[in-house]
Amino acid sequence: MAEYAHPEMLVSTEWVAEHLNDPGIRIVEVDVDTSAYEEGHIPGAIGWNWQTQLCDQVRRDILSREAFEQLMSESGISNDTTIVFYGDNNNWFATYALWQVLYWGHPESQVRLMNGGRKKWIAEGRPLTKEVPSYPRTNYKAHLGDENIRAYSWEVLNAIRERNANLVDVRSVPEYTGEILAPPGLPETAQRGGHIPGAINVPWSMAVNEDGTFKSPEELWEIYGKLDPEKETIAYCRIGERSSHTWFVLKYLLGFDKVQNYDGSWTEWGNLVGAPIVKGEEPG
Repeated sequence: MAEYAHPEMLVSTEWVAEHLNDPGIRIVEVDVDTSAYEEGHIPGAIGWNWQTQLCDQVRRDILSREAFEQLMSESGISNDTTIVFYGDNNNWFATYALWQVLYWGHPESQVRLMNGGRKKWIAEGRPLTKEVPSYPRTNYKAHLGDENIRAYSWEVLNAIRERNANLVDVRSVPEYTGEILAPPGLPETAQRGGHIPGAINVPWSMAVNEDGTFKSPEELWEIYGKLDPEKETIAYCRIGERSSHTWFVLKYLLGFDKVQNYDGSWTEWGNLVGAPIVKGEEPG
């Protein structure tokens, strides 16, 4: 069986269990259900709330550089700390947090994702606690944003005009076709349904097994084989969390060189005046 392109980006639940007390490691849980952390989490793990701590509360944007530095410092994370992310729903928002941490310049060599996430940890009967840890504040310093891993609407427009990039819509089929605007119960939405012209639909969930772990490299190539790895690839979803999951798969598991997460995603594109859309099953 072939290996992932960057297997060092993943750690197992066993590895995490063995390193719970390592002072150079900080474990961070980020969940879709923001109450899950309070119900029980990995001992020593801190919890980040994606709704309040991983986005600007005024602008529709990720954290500013200053706000990111504050979050990291308050979390007891230094520039040389190894961060291990995990979360519910097969690591949806865990990969979103990981993507944002890399955007602000934390070294790849010090960022990991726990394969299987919260689901696998609990299924294996591993310990949970409700105790919230407290770590000494640090003085974290971020770098300039890495625009190589983030896409904007104008870049998507250029990709449509030039037809020089893979556009990947990772939402569900009903969202892609325009049948629904958002998954049930999720409020962030758009005025129009459909997809970006030329985008193919590869739902993010196809990349994971029943236990929450990623599928084998061979299986992943079967799923994403229609994409040209030599081209720029832009992934999008509704608000950028599911597409960060696919971004992780393409960049670190399959080794695509040029992959960007369009975090504006459908809540931006579906509300953008004049932006072209396609309804139905065909890419258009």
